[in-house]
Amino acid sequence: MNITWALLMMALGSVGVQSGGHESDVSAALQSAVNPPVTAEQAGSAAPNTSAGNASPSPAPSATPAADSALHTDPQPDAPKVKGIYVTAYSAGGSRMEQLLALLDKTELNSMVIDIKDDAGYITYKTDNAELQEMGTPQNFIGDINKLMTRLKEHDVYPIARIVVFKDSVLAKKHPELSFVNSDGSVWKNKGGDSFVNPYNENVWKYNVDIAKEAAKLGFKEIQFDYVRFPEGFEKRADALKYTKSDRPRVEIVADFVKYAKAELAPLGVRVSVDIFGYAASVPAAEGIGQDFVKISKNVDVISPMVYPSHYSTGWFDVKDPDKDPYATIKGSMVDTHKKLDPLGSFKPVIRPWIQDFTASWLGSGHFIKYGKQQVEDQIRALKDENVDEFLLWNANNRYTSEVDYEQ
Repeated sequence: MNITWALLMMALGSVGVQSGGHESDVSAALQSAVNPPVTAEQAGSAAPNTSAGNASPSPAPSATPAADSALHTDPQPDAPKVKGIYVTAYSAGGSRMEQLLALLDKTELNSMVIDIKDDAGYITYKTDNAELQEMGTPQNFIGDINKLMTRLKEHDVYPIARIVVFKDSVLAKKHPELSFVNSDGSVWKNKGGDSFVNPYNENVWKYNVDIAKEAAKLGFKEIQFDYVRFPEGFEKRADALKYTKSDRPRVEIVADFVKYAKAELAPLGVRVSVDIFGYAASVPAAEGIGQDFVKISKNVDVISPMVYPSHYSTGWFDVKDPDKDPYATIKGSMVDTHKKLDPLGSFKPVIRPWIQDFTASWLGSGHFIKYGKQQVEDQIRALKDENVDEFLLWNANNRYTSEVDYEQ
């Protein structure tokens, strides 16, 4: 197993990433993996301070995390065993929705993960909430959100709201003080042109949780937070950018956001889930981006590791080309996931991985195979063999393989 490569890949993306990322990001992530920070951050009090050049910081997050005891009870003990698909806001608000509902009607699939705040940072429907309107520039991708919720209920679909948290170009542009700023005053962007907002800032926490609260009131049964992390390769630029921060380590800040969200949403009876890199189950914490598999998992109802076989490199789980052996790759990832989370005991969340329903042609000739019925079923069978009976299918274009037996 190549731990350096694993840490590299952990820094490169999230659910929606289906390729290796930009070369400069790869380089930065690799250097971070080879030389992880060991002295730059130390646990301590949350007294605010600033990075270079930030003269007027806002307070560090002050919300009190949920008590551990609150995590012992599933807010939805009668929820179904979720077998779901990813649905963009464009699909949810367009003609593609008819095909997707038909897929669920005729198969064992029973859930949709729908973009409510997307990868750019747009709220995907026209909210009436004035504060959300000002912060998020809501779009009309989903023309009638209430009609959508009614349709989902009529088709007995378990609805999950996907909220992309800290990757948010919209909020960063409108409120640079909530983001990371270069020395020339411009908002920092990654090589893909995306900006992130600052996980240290409590206003960012509240904004995203307010979106989640509205989604819950609309009828979503679960809130799935994605991009719950700092930007890729952040440790290399942490001291050069201007932003508010405290002396708490990044892994603690990210975990504290999850605790805060869980506590705030608890009265609404919704589950809280988080997407996280599949590699995180097999390697130490990714301190650069602030993701610790155990710390995050302990504070959610559901954890969704992204275990796409295409995202593992040669040698993982003793497989030469993981994309070509989906069963062995998924099985190995679940063995590691259980090992990581079993010590949590009653705090262990539901494990509901994201699996692959797309073809990773970018891996190059000889290193990938076309994904179809057999490959999807192999992944589901591997999950079942490791006592994992929930899953989510990812396809960025929402074109899912037909004739799949989802009850392997």
